[in-house]
Amino acid sequence: MYKHVLVYLTEDASHDAVIELINEEAFGPGRFTRAAARIREQGPHDRSLSFICADNGETIASVRMTPVLAGSVKGHLLGPLAVRPSHKNLGIGRELVRIAVEAAKRRGSEAVILVGDPPYYGPLGFEKVAYNALTFPGPVDPNRVLVVPIAADTHARLKGTIAWADASVPVVSDTGDDDEDLPLTAIAV
Repeated sequence: MYKHVLVYLTEDASHDAVIELINEEAFGPGRFTRAAARIREQGPHDRSLSFICADNGETIASVRMTPVLAGSVKGHLLGPLAVRPSHKNLGIGRELVRIAVEAAKRRGSEAVILVGDPPYYGPLGFEKVAYNALTFPGPVDPNRVLVVPIAADTHARLKGTIAWADASVPVVSDTGDDDEDLPLTAIAV
């Protein structure tokens, strides 16, 4: 039996090519036509909030976070999230989402938003956004727009357009956690 030695790391530029390959494998060429991809084209994702999973040194999964302004909420768009077929159903995607959401909370993000399947993301803390509350730069199924509300009034302020936001602009006050860095995590499966 093969033993997986999984390590979760913050993404850096050396991961770009393999992340592109993993996303191509998971989503195909249609990934560029999605409304969320239109947002990602507006500006860069935040590498400090984007993560990969490696198994014995091979990058096998990734999640990216892009800074956005959604209505009046300063938050992050989660995605794409992709895991190589050889490593599916091991909980890697869920762990990447957990790590990314916790990092966004520490950074002071008011929300983590995505377009995805409620049955998968619901148990990870995501809730439906009010129907048609957010306008995306392309068609999107409003039933798949989900959020982890971090600020108390997030749902009330998630009304209007969602677009890329400059990450160098401060989001909100610090949550009080002085440890900005996530610990290196390794697990054996």
